[in-house]
Amino acid sequence: MQPTLQIALVGAGMFGGDVHLRAYADLQRFGIAGQLARVGLDKYARDLAPMKFDLVAVATRSEQSAQRSAAIFEEWTGDRPKVYFGDAPWEDILRDFPDLDVLAVATPDHLHTQPILSALARGVHVLTEKPMCLSIQESDEIIAAAKAKNCIVAVDMHKRYDPDHLRIRDDIQNRIGAPLYGTAYLEEPLEVSTSTFKWVESSDPFSYVGPHWTDLIWSYYHSKPVSLSAVGQKKRLIRDGINAYDAVQVRVEFDNGMSINFHNNWVTPADFEGPVNQGHEIVGADGKVESDQQYRGFRWWNQGGGSRTSNNHFTRDVSRPDGSKGYIGYGVDSLTVGLVAISRVKFAGESRDDVAELYPTAEEARITCALVDAAAKVRDLNFKYLAEGKGAPVTARFGNDGITIVDPHRAAEGPAAVFEKIYDLPL
Repeated sequence: MQPTLQIALVGAGMFGGDVHLRAYADLQRFGIAGQLARVGLDKYARDLAPMKFDLVAVATRSEQSAQRSAAIFEEWTGDRPKVYFGDAPWEDILRDFPDLDVLAVATPDHLHTQPILSALARGVHVLTEKPMCLSIQESDEIIAAAKAKNCIVAVDMHKRYDPDHLRIRDDIQNRIGAPLYGTAYLEEPLEVSTSTFKWVESSDPFSYVGPHWTDLIWSYYHSKPVSLSAVGQKKRLIRDGINAYDAVQVRVEFDNGMSINFHNNWVTPADFEGPVNQGHEIVGADGKVESDQQYRGFRWWNQGGGSRTSNNHFTRDVSRPDGSKGYIGYGVDSLTVGLVAISRVKFAGESRDDVAELYPTAEEARITCALVDAAAKVRDLNFKYLAEGKGAPVTARFGNDGITIVDPHRAAEGPAAVFEKIYDLPL
């Protein structure tokens, strides 16, 4: 019998309904072997070439969006996945498909944890969008559940697979010497926070896209954070009646001595020439690297359209003789490596530890979850104090004793009140 992975997709919005859905359509038609050289895993090509991938279900909150996604997938492949919808459609999927292999989670950020835990409880592997979750406590629940069932939780951290970033990781970082400081920024368009997503008041720009950069820095240096400061601003979205942060700035110090500033917003005007504005730079003791992921030298303009730029590395169409289009890029690569790890566990009898180097793991994602969790608490306190004219003195400290919020304004309550432990396990 042909080895098969059954996949169900929960969430088909901007990312689930585009990148995930198209990636699974290509896998269903042609398998995974053709993608493996892109991620350095072509040694598995012969073993995995016979594998079949089936997207058996797609689920969203509304029936209309789920039916639309299923119809699009059928156009691409000739096969129509079963449709689910509602507040917790993954429960119905897990009930109806007891042999499900992979639950792909592309729900809003604050709704990742429950479908992940539900899948793991049934021994189903997970491929989730970033951030894995929004709290360090939930990340440890996920890791414990995955270990108990020998299940993979692969996190889509696609910035790792950008060819420019791979060059930095494997070559340039060694040339510039020990890292001193750096900046990473990702600025989303205003439409994301005002119309695309209805859940922005449950998140913030750093929680939403900052994980791309925190994970990338981890992939470069494997250095843990030791302290954090954060501030945020609310000016633009408030005008539209949306009580959410326009922008958040987070500074993290790491145990290798480097200091990185993460800048994120989701209020970039619609007439900006690129889909997003993004890039990073790192200064080392012997040099510097700058990487502009928004403008890579590809620009065009036309009457009525203004100047435009495009990221042809993230995803791109490749025309086939039959008129269909293949879908490749580093946006797909991050999904590919997770599915390779899952395939090795299911069909080669390997353990989670055996395949941990193949993909962004839940244990690595825990670092980002801790930063997101601490940044939200520090940011909110500093926002309050700034409004009161008291500055922004609150920080977070990471160590073997856990995560501690340091708030000098609580000194009047006694010396012990300045230090509030929000988590007691080491990072």
